[in-house]
Amino acid sequence: MKRINIVTLGCSKNTVDSEILAGYLANSGYEVLFDSDKESDYVVINTCGFINDAKEESISTILDFGSARRSGKIEKLIVMGCLSQRYQQELINEIPEVDVFYGVNDIRKIVCDFPMAWSEKLPGQRPLSTPGHYAYVKIAEGCDRRCSFCAIPLIRGKHCSKSMDSIAEECRTLVQRGVKELLLIAQDLTYYGVDLYGYNCLDTLVNRLAEENPDTWIRLHYTFPLGFTDALLNVFQNHPNVVNYIDIPLQHINNRILKSMHRGIDREGTRQLIQRFREKLPEAAIRTAFIVGYPGETEEEFQELKDFISEFQFERMGIFTYSHEENTAAFELEDNIPQEIKDARRDCLMDMQQDISRAHNRARVGKILTVLIDRQEGEYWIARTEFDSPEVDNEVLIRITDRPVVCGSFRRVKIIQADDYDLFAELAD
Repeated sequence: MKRINIVTLGCSKNTVDSEILAGYLANSGYEVLFDSDKESDYVVINTCGFINDAKEESISTILDFGSARRSGKIEKLIVMGCLSQRYQQELINEIPEVDVFYGVNDIRKIVCDFPMAWSEKLPGQRPLSTPGHYAYVKIAEGCDRRCSFCAIPLIRGKHCSKSMDSIAEECRTLVQRGVKELLLIAQDLTYYGVDLYGYNCLDTLVNRLAEENPDTWIRLHYTFPLGFTDALLNVFQNHPNVVNYIDIPLQHINNRILKSMHRGIDREGTRQLIQRFREKLPEAAIRTAFIVGYPGETEEEFQELKDFISEFQFERMGIFTYSHEENTAAFELEDNIPQEIKDARRDCLMDMQQDISRAHNRARVGKILTVLIDRQEGEYWIARTEFDSPEVDNEVLIRITDRPVVCGSFRRVKIIQADDYDLFAELAD
């Protein structure tokens, strides 16, 4: 049995692509590993090409495995994904150690590249690279937005929704296998269904999944401000298993920058949207992201962003420095903010967020919360509340005692201590 190591970089959409590929390969008789240090016959690297830092990580990883390929430690090296889609010819010219490069929609071609017969039917159970109790479910591919800074539509193409029935079947299969949390992902969740059904029907989909999987957490990732409906907020209110967590990258608040970014929403519209969240879902954690150092961003415009963050006290926040990406609309603008200023602005906002996160965490001390146990680490069980997504958000540390705890189970805990980004708890059940 040949062993294949699939190394996944970038976002959770790549994670799903790697798992689907692994399903085909495992079904064809290969032993498939994810991000493994074990010796392997073949290596497939699923790359990210979104921003400069991601591209540098992808290239570094390719070069590392390219060295192994050159020395004969692996038989074949294959590169797929966003970086390969975007810069295929350049990579072919520069890194000859790679046997073949594929794009983002070439899973069938990749499988056929191995000496096994292609199976037309996707295996019903794709292997999970995540812990078995949570799984990402990609409900759409591509994006129809044309944000000036973003290369995703150039890489992954137009928005293409999966049918509700196919998504429901996938979720049902995952839950039957023991998955306790379904994380719905797409580049733009709020556009779901427009291409298939003629209107935004994310609320209909989530309502169906919540009803069919009542004991499973359902989490939404990457919603877009424009098109976020009250009907979707009602689904949050009506279904306790649709967790109180809104992931909605806002990118900026200054009107000039929002217009240049082609976001389709202005400062007032953004403020009204967040106020609706706070009024209708006062317990929800809002995760957002902002870009600093966008071309021409002045100190006054940056101060406006600081004031906005200070006012709304977002529970979870990421900050990115602007990356000048070829063939995007913003690439026509002068990238005139020095990197040291971009970095200083990012660090300033993250310092603010550290204080905000600490205050939110301290407010939870003494409360009883439901958590999902993720893993054991040292003398603690590591868990998450409904307000936290895997890998990117806060964790709850529960000191191990002689009381039985099972990974992938829901438990009630009492929060006894808080620091900047994590909570400490004891079992309450």
